Amino acid sequence: MGFSEVDQCFMHRAIDLAAKASGRTSPNPMVGAVIVNTGQIVGEGYHKQAGTPHAEPQALNQAKGFARGATMYVTLEPCCHWGQTPPCTDIIVQSGISKIFVAIEDPNPIVAGKGIEQIRQAGIEVEVGLCHDEAYQLNEIFIKNMVKKQPFVILKAATSLDGKIATVTGDSQWITSPAARQKGHGLRDTVDAILVGIGTVFRDNPSLTTRLLNRDSQDPIRIIVDSCCRTPIKAKIFNPESRAKVIIATTEFAPRTKMEELESAGADVLIVDSNDKRVCLTSLMNRLIELGITSILIEGGSEIHASALDAGIVDKVMFFVAPKLIGGQSAPGVIGGNGITNLSEAIDIHNWEFTKIGEDFLIEGYLN
Repeated sequence: MGFSEVDQCFMHRAIDLAAKASGRTSPNPMVGAVIVNTGQIVGEGYHKQAGTPHAEPQALNQAKGFARGATMYVTLEPCCHWGQTPPCTDIIVQSGISKIFVAIEDPNPIVAGKGIEQIRQAGIEVEVGLCHDEAYQLNEIFIKNMVKKQPFVILKAATSLDGKIATVTGDSQWITSPAARQKGHGLRDTVDAILVGIGTVFRDNPSLTTRLLNRDSQDPIRIIVDSCCRTPIKAKIFNPESRAKVIIATTEFAPRTKMEELESAGADVLIVDSNDKRVCLTSLMNRLIELGITSILIEGGSEIHASALDAGIVDKVMFFVAPKLIGGQSAPGVIGGNGITNLSEAIDIHNWEFTKIGEDFLIEGYLN
């Protein structure tokens, strides 16, 4: 069915509210709610972080008596179970709300349509699907977690126009502009973890922290794929000023003494199944979701990029492209590995967008 422009406007407000908590609600979804009575917003709220009140009760508390006979716009199906907070459906039914627009159903099996059904049984009109695509993208991390039981993985790279991520000597700082780099730090601020290979640690010795200008930020968990535990204990990832954990993903082939050294330096050493004595990235994703890590930003070199794509773990790519030409047959490109033999094997990128950021361009899209 079609939805009016007025209804879309109110749902967009709810989506904008929800997005304020980007990177802060894991493992919960981002949810916004708006209550409208006689064409005026009388209450609104959003879920700020796990364990805090949900969007719906916040909006209802603000609306007070004006909720009776009003319409609620909510970006995700209201929960109908006890967690760290009470069921939102009970509060909604008691409020006197007469109609609810729900953008998308909750993929969590505990809810999955039950919340909507409970509200309908109470005599409240419910319409589903208003601004569906925007609400889906808002919670793409949560949806993959629920449906696939896997972290949502973004592969991010900064490249020249000819697809190089460094010169023939390995010089890569900086290909892109300060504006693009700030956007990259903004990405770090919204994910649970950042992942690189041991080659990046050796080559760049990155700190993998979030550095945003004039804004509070949080550091992601730092994950190093290191099959033999070669990470130096003096590497910058062991930053005493950051509270974020360091995880070394390794294999049974790593020397026990090296594992112990890294643990003494403050790392969590995670022994993962291997393929040809290398960390199996699929198995690593299974382990990380068990640890509560719901989203991962891969910011490595060409080989870890190739391995991640070969393993099929990447959901989204974000390439920052600078209007520069580097050249050189031996200069590393974005994706290493063995490559493909036929164009029919190329990975298609869907729903892509093209945005100018500073002097550069951001090309982003989805693999699956």
